[in-house]
Amino acid sequence: MRIVNLCEKGCCPRVEVGEDHVRIGEEGNLCTLKKEEWESLRGKILRGEL
Repeated sequence: MRIVNLCEKGCCPRVEVGEDHVRIGEEGNLCTLKKEEWESLRGKILRGEL
């Protein structure tokens, strides 16, 4: 699993990238996306749709 912290202070949500899912958020406020859902979201961001 790869973990990306959105800030260096540790107060921001983080992104955890696993084999078949991606988790975004923090304890008590966590969203889990299937790999396909993550790729769809990522594509929309890269295309400027979001």
